[in-house]
Amino acid sequence: MDETIRFYIRQALQALLNKRMLICIFTGFASGMPLYLLISLVPAWLRTEGVGLKEIGFFALIGLPYTWKFLWSPLLDRYQLSLFSHKFGLRRSWMFATQVLLFLAIAALGFFDPTTQIWPIAWLCLAIAFLSATQDIVLDAYRRQILPDQELGLGNSIHVNAYRIAGLIPGSLSLILADSLPWQQVFFITAAFMFVGIGLTISIAEPKAHLRHPTTLKKAIVEPFQEFFSRQGIRQASLILAFMLLYKLGDSMATALATPFYLDLGFSMTQIGLIAKHAALWPMIFGGILGGILMLNIGINRALWLFGLVQIISILGFAVLANIGEGLWLLGLVISFEYLGVGLGTAAFVAFIARSTHPAFAATQLALFTALTAVPRTVASSVTGIIVEGVGWENFFYLCTALAIPGMLLLLKVAPWNTASSSDSDLSEQTKN
Repeated sequence: MDETIRFYIRQALQALLNKRMLICIFTGFASGMPLYLLISLVPAWLRTEGVGLKEIGFFALIGLPYTWKFLWSPLLDRYQLSLFSHKFGLRRSWMFATQVLLFLAIAALGFFDPTTQIWPIAWLCLAIAFLSATQDIVLDAYRRQILPDQELGLGNSIHVNAYRIAGLIPGSLSLILADSLPWQQVFFITAAFMFVGIGLTISIAEPKAHLRHPTTLKKAIVEPFQEFFSRQGIRQASLILAFMLLYKLGDSMATALATPFYLDLGFSMTQIGLIAKHAALWPMIFGGILGGILMLNIGINRALWLFGLVQIISILGFAVLANIGEGLWLLGLVISFEYLGVGLGTAAFVAFIARSTHPAFAATQLALFTALTAVPRTVASSVTGIIVEGVGWENFFYLCTALAIPGMLLLLKVAPWNTASSSDSDLSEQTKN
């Protein structure tokens, strides 16, 4: 038994310490920083400068490029940026261009006055969102091409957790700096963190050029769909798409109104800030890393089953909390377990999505699949309030538990416990040839 444990520890350390995992840390950081700038730092800046809540609320619309990025993703599979192509190649030319432009755009924010130039700020923030979403497309495609299938779980888990930790820059450090520095300097310092991504792009190599990339824009739009449906078959492809919609549905609904739920139970803002937020962040990060490591040994299919079961059980913890209605220890315990499940489930789910793509069409297929998985989260945010007002918190969480079951049942078809998809094996052979 001791030898077995030592073997698994050595295997995990070897996987964690290889160059591909280090790259995933940097891609996650570079990807997450611009998003959290838009959702954390910019609203704080506008509010401190006297902009009204109504105007700040409309700034949520600048996030639309993250949802619609699949519309221009074929361009990133088809075209190299000629200005940089001789030095960087297909993937890295897009990475370098978007990262440099993000640095310039973020730094430029501090030169505007929110009280008199709100529209130029809004357009600049929209440009930042567009550049950030474009960077996400190419970073996702790059990871898909450099990670072997057995490392998709761990690599994407590391990327997602680095993405979340990147939020501490605009969401914490920059806010602290704003108390003692003018906003122009704050935005410049924040923008400078994009050099983490620029340094990565300069130092890494372009993925091996043995994959067939689309040769025309028409093929770049059509071939990703044709390849996916021909590889999987119409029926299996439809089941996979349904699974992507349903696997995280119950979990997304359960956490959509988390803060109002805690407030309705009588917890104070301070208690929520000190206990709820930390009890969510760190178990989620731990769950993501643990899930990635476990997938090295149990594979993506079994991880989807096991981690999905943890997700379902953890939702019931909210029902228990709604029933009892008090106790800081119970609040921390329930939230920690729920977000441990979120971290585990997300690790397996993201790995499954990546495995479902073909590396040659990764930019378009990943953009489409991730947009599809955002639908339940968006829908959940819009209807959960109506449901809660109709049935109450406890029954709402029972409903969320029930809604998590259809996605689990689809695992029988899309990720059987004892087998890997034959299409995935076929894909592995294709990418080797």
